[in-house]
Formats: sequence, C-alpha cells, structure tokens
Amino acid sequence: MVDWKAVAVGFVVIVVAGIVGFSVPILGHAVAGLVGGFAAGYLAGGSLENGAWNGLIAGSISGVIVTLIAALIGGALGLAAGPLGSLVGGFGVLAIGIFLTLIFALDSALGGAVGAWAKA
Repeated sequence: MVDWKAVAVGFVVIVVAGIVGFSVPILGHAVAGLVGGFAAGYLAGGSLENGAWNGLIAGSISGVIVTLIAALIGGALGLAAGPLGSLVGGFGVLAIGIFLTLIFALDSALGGAVGAWAKA
C-alpha cells in the first residue's frame, strides 16, 4: 500500500537535496535519491518491501518531473537551431531522462528499504 504522505515528503527531500546536490555533480544526486528514499521508507514504515516501494515511487515521480522540465528546456534551447534542432534537443533530453528516472527510482528504493529497516 502506498503512503502518499511519505511519498510526498520523500519527493520534496529528493528535490531539495538534488538542488543542493548540484555542488557535487554525480555524488550529490545519488545521495539525494538515497536520502529522499530513506525519508519515504522511514515514514511509511512496515516491511522492507513497503519502504522500498514508497521510496521507489518518490524517486520515480521526482525523476519524471525533472525529465519533463529538462526536455522542455532542451526543446526551447534547440529551437534556436530551428524546428529540427528543437525536436532533436527535446527528444535527446527525454531519452536520457528516462534512463535517469530508472536510476533515481532504484536509488530511492534502496534508501526506502533502509529507512523502513531503520524504523523497525
């Protein structure tokens, strides 16, 4: 069962930690997913699976939103090169974003499982 309050808190933690994570390029975003997933899993409690599930959803939602924003920005910047540049820019960022969403989700699921374990 999804605890939407835990997912919302995990999402906010991932976004805030991700913004701070720009100061440490790769490690910062990995830690953001772990910390946000941990927060979602800890608040959801229950079994390891429940914590991982809530962390996975929080990471997936944050990954999808970041991907959509980045695709819109990529498409707008590509528009300077013409319609084809906008199409390539938007879809290129979208394809990379789908991969990053999977990484965000798996990272947050691991953090969620650890968070549920810490609460137990």
